[in-house]
Amino acid sequence: MRIDKFLKVSRIIVRRTVAKNACEAGRVKINSKPAKPGDEVKIGDIIEIAFGNANVSYEVMGIKDHVLKDEADSLYKIVN
Repeated sequence: MRIDKFLKVSRIIVRRTVAKNACEAGRVKINSKPAKPGDEVKIGDIIEIAFGNANVSYEVMGIKDHVLKDEADSLYKIVN
C-alpha cells in the first residue's frame, strides 16, 4: 500500500493530501529513508513522522484498504 494512503487509512494523518504534502516536504521516513507519497509500505516497516518539534515512530502491524475508526489503531504500534 502507498504510504500516503496508509497514513490516511490508519488515521495517523487525517487527509491523504496532507499525508502527500508531508512526504513531499521530507517529514516522513520509512525505515530511516525519506519517503515519497507513492512508496510502498509493508508489515514490519518503521514509519517516522516529524510533527512540529516531535518525531514519532510507528511500526506497521497490518494493511487494509478500509478500516472503521475504532479499529484504525490496530494497523500500527507506536514505537517510541
